[in-house]
Amino acid sequence: MCGIAGFLDCHPLAADELRARVTAMSETLAHRGPDDSGVWVDAAAGIALGHRRLSILDLSELGSQPMHSADERFVLVFNGEVYNHADLRRDLEKSGHVFRGHCDTEVLLAAIQQWGVEATVPRLIGMFAFAVWDRSQRRLTLVRDAVGIKPLYYGWLNGRLLFGSELKALRAHPEFSAEIDRAALSSYLHHCYVPAPRTIYQGVFKLPPGTMLSLTADKECEGAEPVAWWSMVEAAECGLRSPFSGSEEQAIDELDRQLRAAVSLRMLADVPVGAFLSGGIDSSAVAALMQAQSSQPIRTFSIGFEEASYDEAPYARAVARHLGTDHTECYVSPAEARDVIPRLPQLYDEPFADSSQIPTFLVCQIARRDVTVCLSGDGGDELFCGYNRYARLRGLWDKVAWCPGLIRRPAGRFAGLAAGLLPPGFRGKERLAMIGDLLAAADGIDVYRRFNSHWRNHRSVVIGGEDALVSTPPSWIPQAGAALVQQMTGIDAVTYLPDDILVKVDRASMGVSLEARVPILDRRVVEFAWRVPMSMKVRDGQTKWLLRRVLDRYVPRELIDRPKMGFGVPIDSWLRGPLRDWAEALLGERRLREEGYFHPEPIRRKWKQHLSGRADWHYLLWDVLMFQSWLAEN
Repeated sequence: MCGIAGFLDCHPLAADELRARVTAMSETLAHRGPDDSGVWVDAAAGIALGHRRLSILDLSELGSQPMHSADERFVLVFNGEVYNHADLRRDLEKSGHVFRGHCDTEVLLAAIQQWGVEATVPRLIGMFAFAVWDRSQRRLTLVRDAVGIKPLYYGWLNGRLLFGSELKALRAHPEFSAEIDRAALSSYLHHCYVPAPRTIYQGVFKLPPGTMLSLTADKECEGAEPVAWWSMVEAAECGLRSPFSGSEEQAIDELDRQLRAAVSLRMLADVPVGAFLSGGIDSSAVAALMQAQSSQPIRTFSIGFEEASYDEAPYARAVARHLGTDHTECYVSPAEARDVIPRLPQLYDEPFADSSQIPTFLVCQIARRDVTVCLSGDGGDELFCGYNRYARLRGLWDKVAWCPGLIRRPAGRFAGLAAGLLPPGFRGKERLAMIGDLLAAADGIDVYRRFNSHWRNHRSVVIGGEDALVSTPPSWIPQAGAALVQQMTGIDAVTYLPDDILVKVDRASMGVSLEARVPILDRRVVEFAWRVPMSMKVRDGQTKWLLRRVLDRYVPRELIDRPKMGFGVPIDSWLRGPLRDWAEALLGERRLREEGYFHPEPIRRKWKQHLSGRADWHYLLWDVLMFQSWLAEN
C-alpha cells in the first residue's frame, strides 16, 4: 500500500521547483509508505508525480515508483493491489512482454501499454487509486477502484490540477487555498461524513468509486469530468434483472466458492499477513476461509474493552480457538482509547465523526506489531442486509404507509410546525418533531433519509448552510415489501460504504502503515450479491442469511448467534466525565459564535441536556466536536 500525490500545472515552472513542490506533497503521506519514496517531473509538460511506498510485493528496488513502462511512454504512481496480476502477467507474456520483477505495478504498466487505460481497468481485480501520465499524448489519467476502497482527491486551483491520496497532500502545495464548503458542512452534520464527490473544501473533490478522470496539458483543466468505468448502480440493476435462479444449496456453494477465491488472492504477499477478528459473522467468515486455505495457523487480532457492553473479545477468542488461529487479544483501557482522540483530525484529514474510528485505529495499531497486511470483513452488512436499521425503519414506514399522502403529509407539516413553536427543552418537543418527520415523508426511502441521520435540522445549525448533499439512488427498485430494504442497502452501498466504512478502515490502517484488504468487496462477490434474492439475505427476521449459511460450514452456529454489536466506545459517558472539559472548550458559545460556522444555541442546548442526563445526544455532539477539532488542527 502506498501514497500518491502530484499535479499538472499550466504555468511554466523549473524542474527543481516542480520537484520541490511534489516532494513536499508526497512527504505528508510518509505514513502510507514508510519504505521508499520517489518523484518524477517533466517541466515542459508541467507534470509532477510523487510516491511513498509500503513494500508488499517484490520488496526490491524493482518495485519502486514512479515507474516507467518498458517503452518509456507511460509513467505511473500507484496505490493499492492488483490481485489478479499473475493471470494478467501470463496474458501479457504471450504478447511478448518481458518482466524484470514480480510486482503488480509493473504488470499494470505493461497492461496499459498493451491495451490502453480504458481497456485495462475493467480487467483489474483489486483495490487501487493511481495516476498515469501518457508522455506521447501528454495526458494524465486518474483512476479509482470499483467500490472505493482506496481514496483519491483532486482539485483545480488557478489553472493547475492537484491530486493525492489524502487532502493533506493537496494542502502541502504552496498554491493551495480553499474555503470551507458550507453545503458540505451541512451534509456532514446529516451523515457524520462528507459524501462524495464533495470534500469539506470548495473546489476539491473525491474521485468517485469506479471512475476515471482524464485531461491533457494542452487544454484548460477545469472542463474535465470523471467518467464511470464500473457502477454499483448498474451492477445492482443487472443483478435484479438476472437474479440467481439456483437452489439455496447452490447459492451457498457459489458464495462459498467466490469468497474462498477472493480470500485466497488477498493472502498473497511478500510480508506477514493476518486478519481482524471481532467474532461477528463477516470477520469470522474471512478468518475461517483464510484458515481453511493455510497449512499454518493464521494470525488473528482483536481488542477488548473493560466496559462489558462494548467488549467483543470473548466472542473473537471463541472463534479463534475453534479455527485454531494464532490469536492476539489486547485489552484497551478507557484512557488508552481516549488518547487516540487528539490524533483523529490529522488521521482523517477532513471532519469525520464515526466514533468507531477509535477502536478501528487501536486494533490496526495492535496488528501492525506483527503483520504488514490484514484482511477485514467490511462490506458484508451492505451486501447482505446486515444492519438492524433496515427492519426498524421499514417498520416505521409500515406504521404510516396506509394513510393517503394527501392527509398524512399535511399532518406531518402541522406536527413539525407545532414542535417548532414549543419552547426549547419542552418535554415531548423532540418526539413531536419526529412524528412530524415520519408523517411528512414522501415514501419509505424518504423515511430512510430522514431517520438514518444525525442532525436532521442541519440547516438551522450551520450558518449559511444549504440543503444536505444526501445521495439518492435512482428509482431502480420498486418500493414495496422487502424491495424497500433492497433500496436501503443500495443507498448504503453507494454512500455509507465508500464514504464512511472504507474511509475509516483506510485512514486507521494507513495511519500505522498497515495494509487492510477487504475480500467481501471483491467486485465479483459484489456483483453476485446483487443477484441473490432478498429471501436469501433476510429470512424470518434473521439478517445475512446466506452469509451465515456459508459460515455454518466452518464455525458452529452457537459461537456466532448473538445480537449484533457495534464496534464502538462509550462516547456518551465519556462526554459527561473525562472528556467534559475538552468538549466544553470546543463547544463554548463564544468560540462557536466567533468562528462563524455554527449557530451556538441548538448545540449548547443539546450539550446541556446531555450533561444533565435528560437525553443522549452523543452522536450529534461528536459530529460538532470532530469538526471543531479538525478546524483547530487545520
